[in-house]
Amino acid sequence: MAELVVGVLEVRMRVRASRSLKEKRKVVRGIKDRIRARYNVSVAEFDDQDLWQALSLGFAMAGSDRTHVAGKLSEIAHQLGMHPEAELLEQDLEIL
Repeated sequence: MAELVVGVLEVRMRVRASRSLKEKRKVVRGIKDRIRARYNVSVAEFDDQDLWQALSLGFAMAGSDRTHVAGKLSEIAHQLGMHPEAELLEQDLEIL
Protein backbone atom coordinates (compact mmCIF):
# COMPACT_ATOMS: atom_id res chain seq x y z
CA MET A 1 0.00 0.00 0.00
CA ALA A 2 1.29 3.47 -0.91
CA GLU A 3 2.12 5.98 1.80
CA LEU A 4 -0.01 9.12 2.12
CA VAL A 5 2.14 12.25 2.11
CA VAL A 6 0.75 15.61 3.22
CA GLY A 7 2.63 18.84 2.61
CA VAL A 8 1.89 22.15 4.29
CA LEU A 9 3.32 25.51 3.23
CA GLU A 10 2.76 28.57 5.40
CA VAL A 11 3.74 31.99 4.06
CA ARG A 12 3.70 35.49 5.43
CA MET A 13 3.57 38.34 2.96
CA ARG A 14 3.29 42.11 2.91
CA VAL A 15 0.82 43.68 0.49
CA ARG A 16 2.81 46.72 -0.61
CA ALA A 17 0.23 49.22 -1.84
CA SER A 18 -2.76 48.19 0.25
CA ARG A 19 -4.49 51.08 2.01
CA SER A 20 -7.63 49.20 3.02
CA LEU A 21 -8.91 45.74 3.79
CA LYS A 22 -10.85 45.85 0.51
CA GLU A 23 -7.62 46.32 -1.48
CA LYS A 24 -5.92 43.56 0.50
CA ARG A 25 -8.82 41.14 -0.09
CA LYS A 26 -8.56 41.73 -3.83
CA VAL A 27 -4.89 40.70 -3.77
CA VAL A 28 -5.61 37.71 -1.51
CA ARG A 29 -8.45 36.50 -3.74
CA GLY A 30 -6.22 36.76 -6.83
CA ILE A 31 -3.40 34.80 -5.18
CA LYS A 32 -5.73 32.10 -3.85
CA ASP A 33 -7.60 31.65 -7.13
CA ARG A 34 -4.46 31.57 -9.29
CA ILE A 35 -2.52 29.14 -7.06
CA ARG A 36 -5.53 26.86 -6.46
CA ALA A 37 -6.22 26.59 -10.19
CA ARG A 38 -2.60 26.07 -11.24
CA TYR A 39 -1.47 23.64 -8.53
CA ASN A 40 -4.71 21.99 -7.30
CA VAL A 41 -3.98 22.68 -3.63
CA SER A 42 -6.08 23.82 -0.70
CA VAL A 43 -5.52 27.45 0.30
CA ALA A 44 -6.64 29.39 3.37
CA GLU A 45 -5.88 32.74 4.93
CA PHE A 46 -5.18 31.89 8.55
CA ASP A 47 -3.96 35.01 10.33
CA ASP A 48 -3.74 38.80 10.01
CA GLN A 49 -7.22 39.16 8.47
CA ASP A 50 -7.71 42.57 10.09
CA LEU A 51 -4.38 44.08 9.00
CA TRP A 52 -4.22 46.00 5.73
CA GLN A 53 -0.76 44.99 4.62
CA ALA A 54 -0.08 41.70 6.44
CA LEU A 55 -1.05 38.45 4.78
CA SER A 56 -0.71 34.87 6.07
CA LEU A 57 -1.67 31.99 3.82
CA GLY A 58 -1.55 28.24 4.26
CA PHE A 59 -1.35 25.75 1.38
CA ALA A 60 -1.94 22.01 1.75
CA MET A 61 -1.38 19.20 -0.72
CA ALA A 62 -1.70 15.43 -0.40
CA GLY A 63 -0.14 12.76 -2.57
CA SER A 64 1.80 9.52 -2.60
CA ASP A 65 5.21 10.90 -3.63
CA ARG A 66 7.10 13.00 -1.08
CA THR A 67 9.36 14.55 -3.73
CA HIS A 68 6.42 15.60 -5.90
CA VAL A 69 4.50 17.19 -3.02
CA ALA A 70 7.58 19.04 -1.74
CA GLY A 71 8.45 20.18 -5.27
CA LYS A 72 5.00 21.59 -5.99
CA LEU A 73 4.84 23.47 -2.68
CA SER A 74 8.34 24.85 -3.33
CA GLU A 75 7.14 26.03 -6.76
CA ILE A 76 4.25 27.83 -5.06
CA ALA A 77 6.67 29.58 -2.69
CA HIS A 78 8.80 30.60 -5.66
CA GLN A 79 5.76 31.98 -7.52
CA LEU A 80 4.71 33.96 -4.44
CA GLY A 81 8.24 35.36 -4.19
CA MET A 82 7.77 36.94 -7.63
CA HIS A 83 4.31 38.39 -6.95
CA PRO A 84 4.12 42.02 -8.18
CA GLU A 85 1.84 43.31 -5.40
CA ALA A 86 3.00 41.35 -2.35
CA GLU A 87 6.42 40.70 -0.85
CA LEU A 88 7.18 37.23 0.51
CA LEU A 89 8.57 37.69 4.03
CA GLU A 90 8.59 34.16 5.48
CA GLN A 91 7.89 30.64 4.36
CA ASP A 92 7.71 27.36 6.23
CA LEU A 93 7.37 24.06 4.37
CA GLU A 94 6.59 20.85 6.24
CA ILE A 95 6.06 17.37 4.81
CA LEU A 96 4.14 14.93 7.01
